[in-house]
Amino acid sequence: MIKLAEGWKDFSVLATGDGYKLERWGNITLLRPDPQVIWSGKDLFRENYDAVYRRSEKGGGAWEFRRSIPESWNISYGELTFKIKPMGFKHTGLFPEQAVHWEETGSLVRKAVQEGRKVKVLNLFAYTGGASVALAKAGAEVTHVDAAKGMVERAGENARLSGLSSGIRYIVDDCKKFVLRELRRGNRYDGIVMDPPSYGRGPSGEMWKIETELFPFVKLCAGLLSDDPLFFLINSYTTGLQPAVLSNLLTLALGREGKVEAYEVGLPTEEGIPLPCGAGGIYIHE
Repeated sequence: MIKLAEGWKDFSVLATGDGYKLERWGNITLLRPDPQVIWSGKDLFRENYDAVYRRSEKGGGAWEFRRSIPESWNISYGELTFKIKPMGFKHTGLFPEQAVHWEETGSLVRKAVQEGRKVKVLNLFAYTGGASVALAKAGAEVTHVDAAKGMVERAGENARLSGLSSGIRYIVDDCKKFVLRELRRGNRYDGIVMDPPSYGRGPSGEMWKIETELFPFVKLCAGLLSDDPLFFLINSYTTGLQPAVLSNLLTLALGREGKVEAYEVGLPTEEGIPLPCGAGGIYIHE
């Protein structure tokens, strides 16, 4: 099963083929590599785009600009607004397919808030805060944790652009160290979101390798859940990490009292085919 982020108006995938995707971000068109696009299509390099990220044979790559564009610009998803900026390694500072998760977790938070609950959510490996902003807008008190100071600062910008002056606590730290401290403090959360990297290094040189670290980390984080939690969400872009793996991790780490669902996450395209963009797994307490 694949869940598609179909609610975008300021973003769309125009075409795909030969390792690239042509995207519209507001009124700016970008051509970016995508390892999932192993099929052939029309020659996207002949299309009308503003900038392209070209891979280097030595690794990495660089942006080439066909015409002058702003250093950064904003796009919106409903009541959420995000800063977009061409960055290193083809990124723009936002993963639009994550709107699938913003919708599902946001709905759970809004329902709980309407019932009079005070909802606390922990967002780990939180990047530029798409989920943090969406959950805070839904009414949650969010703790946003990422080891990269620049990404946490961008998350704050996104929150302000979305009209949020409170509701998010920003932490620059290694996620595992933060979780261990929260366990010692006795802090608990009603929802946990994590987007773990395949490989990573914390601010003090801590190493992360998803194949060996993810399951014990999920079990560790399970200890932070409140007595009546709403959800535990894992998102992954690691190649080869199938949705069923996330389902197994959540089932084994959190028990069988909740509903576990795992799936591919993707984007619709103007070609009429889905573009796969990773995997998601969610535990919903029942």
